[in-house]
Amino acid sequence: MVNLSKGQRVSLDKGMRLCLVGLGWDPNRYRGSYDFDLDASVFLLGPNGRVRSDEDFVFYGNQVHKSGSVKSLGDDRTGGNSEDGDDEQIIIDLSRVPSYVTRIAVTVTIYDAQARRQNFGQVSNAYVRVVKIRNEGDEDGYEVVRYDLDEEFADETAIVACEISRNGSEWKFSAVGAGYRGELAALCRKFGVDV
Repeated sequence: MVNLSKGQRVSLDKGMRLCLVGLGWDPNRYRGSYDFDLDASVFLLGPNGRVRSDEDFVFYGNQVHKSGSVKSLGDDRTGGNSEDGDDEQIIIDLSRVPSYVTRIAVTVTIYDAQARRQNFGQVSNAYVRVVKIRNEGDEDGYEVVRYDLDEEFADETAIVACEISRNGSEWKFSAVGAGYRGELAALCRKFGVDV
């Protein structure tokens, strides 16, 4: 397994067809009365860094891409404990990613953050990892890359955690760790999804 820091990238195994992208985090103690509802989303991007259509946005309201290449395994609405494993998971079939997609951005946002007065400064132990699997039910897959988001996100409510990009027949994992304000809507605007 390879551990990355922000800005680093690594080539993924050329034989990898199916991977599980797992994201985890721990909410810190805070004085609010709401659970932390963090949501993983995926944007399938073309060479211009934007989606071709809104269908290239996979999130809790559209859990499977029309190509079948990206599938969200559900929404953890109560915050998590990263010691218990991934809080949210996405399966990506690299062999089915449409040819017009050059980058896959994996993001995490805090649902209703402004109203709940929450931000990523109140979250710790956040990570994203890629696990090589044989099929969707494979529990014996092995972790090939991990990125611990150690950055201080003082008041951000959305993060681009990583990107998986295509260069010919090769796929690379990049540790991005870029924070944004404005929750999911900010990322939708950035990547060209109508909000």
